[in-house]
Amino acid sequence: MECISWFAPILPGKLDEWKALLAEIQGPRQEEYRRSRERMGVTREVLSHVQTPQGDFIAVFHEADDVAKAFQSVATSDDPFDEWFRAKIMEVHGISAEMLQGPLPANVLMDYKAA
Repeated sequence: MECISWFAPILPGKLDEWKALLAEIQGPRQEEYRRSRERMGVTREVLSHVQTPQGDFIAVFHEADDVAKAFQSVATSDDPFDEWFRAKIMEVHGISAEMLQGPLPANVLMDYKAA
């Protein structure tokens, strides 16, 4: 199993939209979100809001059999939910499908697991 932790900015003035997106994927669109993550091969995803003097960020942890393939999947999927989700992350974070298809946004330097 591979994992990656990374950060994305919440664009200025978009914090309320980010919170609304989070509420939507945890509420009325939760099942679509779960199916999307299954298609991606994601087994775990953790999202955290980080406030800094430079602005708001989201800290993301993904776990999947193949993290790069998971990013590629969400970037190219023609599933209506995935298309909607891509548009939302572009709107809130400024992350494009092309960015998701590029190199992973972070390099894992250490991954400790208890035996």
